[in-house]
Amino acid sequence: MAEPCPGLALRFQRRFLAARPLRSLPWPELEQSLRTAPDSALLADILHKLESTAAEPLDELYEALADVLKEAEESTHCYKNYLLPSGDCVSLCESTALISGGTTGLLTWEAALHLAQWALHNPSLFRGRTILELGSGVGFTGIAICKSCQPRTFIFSDCHPRVLSQLGENLQLNGLSPEPDGTWSPQTESQGQEGEGQSCQTPRVIVAELDWGSVTEKQLLALRADVVIAADVVYDPEIIVALIGMLQKLSSSRADRKAPEVFIASTIRNPATYQLFQAELDKAGIRWQVIPAHSTCNFLCDVQPDVTILQLFV
Repeated sequence: MAEPCPGLALRFQRRFLAARPLRSLPWPELEQSLRTAPDSALLADILHKLESTAAEPLDELYEALADVLKEAEESTHCYKNYLLPSGDCVSLCESTALISGGTTGLLTWEAALHLAQWALHNPSLFRGRTILELGSGVGFTGIAICKSCQPRTFIFSDCHPRVLSQLGENLQLNGLSPEPDGTWSPQTESQGQEGEGQSCQTPRVIVAELDWGSVTEKQLLALRADVVIAADVVYDPEIIVALIGMLQKLSSSRADRKAPEVFIASTIRNPATYQLFQAELDKAGIRWQVIPAHSTCNFLCDVQPDVTILQLFV
């Protein structure tokens, strides 16, 4: 369950109380509203009530309101806490807008929540293994797996600089320390892979800038991933083409290694786009199957979207 950061009304309450004694407001009438009413309606109501009285003008109120409204306009993020079944939680700084900085990757989407819940019910798939996540975004799924499934190495990846920056901050927020500089290269990835299969309480964490269109087979081979996961990466035909191309490189880069297990969770918003993804998989010779998953997600408390998890055989 997610917990939003303090709202505009609460921030106004704190700012104004610091500037003016309680007796300056008709507090008995407004105290409960200040905690529960929609921000804009509540603040307008406060001003109207005061302006309709013969009380002296409250300059502090208008100044506090102006400060808080300015702060609200400038603020583009909030903090959320997601409670895991273990009792631990994932804390994230996320965008308050669906699209921010030219990307949709700065907030947690529904398929990431479903994929995390499925992963937490199948910890043996991840325990002691190297996991590569494509399009990690702000990091919810990967952080949940790191905290609950004991992977040996977890590679978070994305291609947008702002997303990578926010991802790094969220990892630190959850006590996970990416390797120095957050820089990935084939040389660093080919080292330290001994003892594969051993569980690890504190996994090795890497943040990789990974562009599906330009990544090479050699780079993918160097990652030595046992499991590849992704959530909500199937939403645009152009992205689908790049994703299929990357999966084909992943398939041809196996050398003498066992092929990684691949799982992609998708929220089906546009059936035609999702069918295109399946058709492109067939065209590329990548077999797939729908795997059982919970119809409801414990991390969502309202609408349950249509989410499907596919296992791909590359």
